[in-house]
Amino acid sequence: MKPPSSRECEGVFYDAPTGSLEQACIQAGHAEYLAIRGPLNLPLLESGGLMAAWTEEELAPLPAVVAQAHANGVADVRQIDAAEARRREPHLAADVLGGVIVPREHLIDPWSAPLAYVLQALALGGEVRRDCAVTGGDFDGRAWRLATTAGPVEARVVVNAAGLQGDMVEAIARPSPFQIKPRKGQFVIFDKPAARLITACIMPVPSERTKGVMVTRTIFGNLLVGPTAEEQEDREHATVDRAALEALIARGQRILPGLAGETVTALYAGLRPATQFKDYQVEALADRNWITAAGIRSTGLTGALGIALHAAALYRRDFGELRDQPAPSIALPNLAEHLPRRHAVPGYGEMICHCELVTRAEIEAALSGPLPAGDLGGLKRRTRVMMGRCQGFYCSAKVAALTEGRLAGFPNGAEA
Repeated sequence: MKPPSSRECEGVFYDAPTGSLEQACIQAGHAEYLAIRGPLNLPLLESGGLMAAWTEEELAPLPAVVAQAHANGVADVRQIDAAEARRREPHLAADVLGGVIVPREHLIDPWSAPLAYVLQALALGGEVRRDCAVTGGDFDGRAWRLATTAGPVEARVVVNAAGLQGDMVEAIARPSPFQIKPRKGQFVIFDKPAARLITACIMPVPSERTKGVMVTRTIFGNLLVGPTAEEQEDREHATVDRAALEALIARGQRILPGLAGETVTALYAGLRPATQFKDYQVEALADRNWITAAGIRSTGLTGALGIALHAAALYRRDFGELRDQPAPSIALPNLAEHLPRRHAVPGYGEMICHCELVTRAEIEAALSGPLPAGDLGGLKRRTRVMMGRCQGFYCSAKVAALTEGRLAGFPNGAEA
C-alpha cells in the first residue's frame, strides 16, 4: 500500500528555496490547514522537528539552514549544540554533534486530509470518476472535450493535476515543458512501543537531490523511518526491496540505538512525481483554458491547500470569478492515536481489528456515504483496519465477510 506523501510531518517548511513557488504554497497551505482542520476534525500533533548533524560535513551548513529559515519568515528556527540535542532527545545516538530546532513541525493524518477535501468537493457538486484514464482531448477555442476510458468529459477549463501521469496529460494541451521522473520512496514502520524513543521529527541535513531519511512518530502511534529516493522508469509500481529496507533499518538504529530491540510491522513504498526542476510546475495557459499543477513532490500534502489557492488565483486572473460557496459541514472520524476514537465511546459495538482497535461501526461507515471505500487499501486508510502488528492475520476473515462483494480485489479474504 502506498502512502500519499513521504512527509508525515507538516510544518512551515523552513528550508524551501526562498522565493520559490513551493515555499509560498507550503506557507499558505500550512495556514489554511490550521484554519480548517477544526471543522473537518483533522488531527494535529505538535511534535516539533530536529535536524540532526552526525558529521562535521553535516554540521557545517546548519548556520545557512537557519539563515534560510529566517529569510522564509520562520524566525523560531535556531541552531543547538550536541548537549541540547541529547537533552531534548535522550535516545539519540551519543555522537550527535548538534542540530537545528524547528518548533512548528507537526504530525498530521496523511489519509484523512485528502479524503476531507474530496468529500467537500462532492458536497459542492463535484464528481469523482474512479478507474477513469484520460486518453486525449480536443479544444474548440472555448471549451474542452476530454476522452476518457469512462466516456467523454466536457469542461470549460481543465486543471492538470495528474501526478505521475502529469506530462502525458500535459501533452494533450501542448508539448510538455517538463518530464515526470518517478522517484520511489521506501519506508519501514516500527511497532508502537518504538514511538517512545523520540518526541520530535528527527530530520537529516538535506542534500541537493533529496531531503533524506527521517525518523518520526506517526499520528497513528507508531514510528516511521524513511523515505529512500530512488529514480525509476515505471510509473505504476512501487516495490519494496530487501537491501533498501535493511539499510533503512540500519539507518534508524544508527540514529536511535534503542530501535535495535523493536519490531518492524510494515513496509511501504510510494512514488513521487519529480521533474527535472526543483520547484513546483504550476501555471495557467490562458489561450488554452488550461491550468497545470505538476512536479509536486514530497511536500505535496503540506502544500496542497496552498497550491489550490494559487490555482484559484490563476483561474480568477485568466478565466473569471469563482463562485464563493460556504464550506459544507463535514467531520472525518478520528484516526489519531492521541485523541479519543470510536472504541472509547460506550456502546461501540463489535471490535473487528484488535491491533488497531477498529470497530465494526467504523468499517460500515467507511463502506457507505457519498464516496465509499472502493478497495482494501482505501478501507485501511479510512479505518486503520489490518494495519497493526499482525497485519490482518487475525481479522482478515472478519473483514472479508463484512466487505463481501463491496471491495475490488478482496472477494474472499485475500487481497488481489
